Amino acid sequence: MSKNFEISTLLDYYGMILTDKQREAVEFYYNDDLSLGEIAENLNISRQGVRDSIKRSEAILYEAEEKLGLMKLGKVLNESLDVIKKNIDVIDELNIKRYRSNDINESIKVILAELEKLRDI
Repeated sequence: MSKNFEISTLLDYYGMILTDKQREAVEFYYNDDLSLGEIAENLNISRQGVRDSIKRSEAILYEAEEKLGLMKLGKVLNESLDVIKKNIDVIDELNIKRYRSNDINESIKVILAELEKLRDI
């Protein structure tokens, strides 16, 4: 995973623990691809202040992930949901070809609805 994507993802999970200025600086830098000078101008602080704020924010985000592991958990959860979805598709295909069971169709619909709920979390 590239550092830019990783920080952007960490910001999605833990951005609320940063100050408003820290969050803005990180968003400008990683999400909006602004230079340190552009960010300094937007936030009315020095270029060095922006750099320090971003570095401090990165450390906070990485520490939060190390302690809480939400990004890792989200990745594992999504991978598991993908495996479940693939297996549901196999069951659905077998049902169409062999069994034509309305009960299986209904169960598949329920499972798929539950999968969507989990993906929305």
